[in-house]
Amino acid sequence: MITLKKVDGATLEAEAAQAGITLPIEQTAVWSNYQSDIDGRTPWGSYLIIHDDAVVAVISFIDYETHGYHYLRSVHGPTWLTKPNESDEQQVIAAIVDMVRHTDRNIVFIRIDTWYSTGTKPVLSTVPYDATVVIDVTGGDDAILSRMKRRGRRDVRKSLRECPAEVADETQQALNDFSEYYDVMVETGKRDGFAPAPISDYSDMIKALGANHCRVFAARIDDKVVAWSIVTVNGSRAVRYYAGMRNEVMRLHVTDKLLYSECCILGTQGITDYDLMGIGSDFAPSLKGLNEFKTKFTEEITPVAPARDIPVKKSFYWALQTLQHLRKSIRK
Repeated sequence: MITLKKVDGATLEAEAAQAGITLPIEQTAVWSNYQSDIDGRTPWGSYLIIHDDAVVAVISFIDYETHGYHYLRSVHGPTWLTKPNESDEQQVIAAIVDMVRHTDRNIVFIRIDTWYSTGTKPVLSTVPYDATVVIDVTGGDDAILSRMKRRGRRDVRKSLRECPAEVADETQQALNDFSEYYDVMVETGKRDGFAPAPISDYSDMIKALGANHCRVFAARIDDKVVAWSIVTVNGSRAVRYYAGMRNEVMRLHVTDKLLYSECCILGTQGITDYDLMGIGSDFAPSLKGLNEFKTKFTEEITPVAPARDIPVKKSFYWALQTLQHLRKSIRK
């Protein structure tokens, strides 16, 4: 039998560690504290998922208020000790939905990451993914290079020989003033067809997570930032959350040098796994443009549970789906 036990963030982290569960940063107290400073987001609760008196998974929720309604989001939650079978996952989903219905009548749906699609809906917004690239950054610079695909090793070596950029951990500089890095993101958005978030979204994230849980790496040419990344860190795992690059350096292999340098620096800081945060697949075809770059840094593709919606108020959720379809048809 599956049961849920509500706990505070510190207890969830301690119980997860005792059970051998590796937590992504989005399931930690520091992430909840960061989210609490964002308008429309409120930490909602953390739970141990227990089966036969043993903790098998954990989950933390953030309440999102948007367009006059509420939904719960748990990024990389539930976080399991081992990948569940479909029956166990369905029992957990049923227990969560039942708990939410009895706890908060405002919640329209839950967005969690599930291995199986039974009883779920495709997300109303955002682009979830079911595969990613995780780079092993242990063993030193040469070992990191040796585990890449042949094309990755070739491009990195070329960047080390020819790229004039100097790469460094610039977390402290970015904490003091993010404007130079943001200019690069604005240029990246214009080139790649997206609108960057306001500068405060990036600077607030760095400040809220702090240097223990967030890094900013930058590549400079003639003391000018030409590429950068924001990397989250929790325990021995890091995730490449955001990155930007100026148009003028696209042919200089700056991103190869930057990413390889990130791997080497993170390895010296005790990180073992570096997640490049999603690639394209048949599940997420819009992300396939990222694959050529990301997949050359390792021989392995790592499957992950993608985000899916689970309606709590089914009629309300159906209305949201209908409205979304209407908006899409108008855009066409």
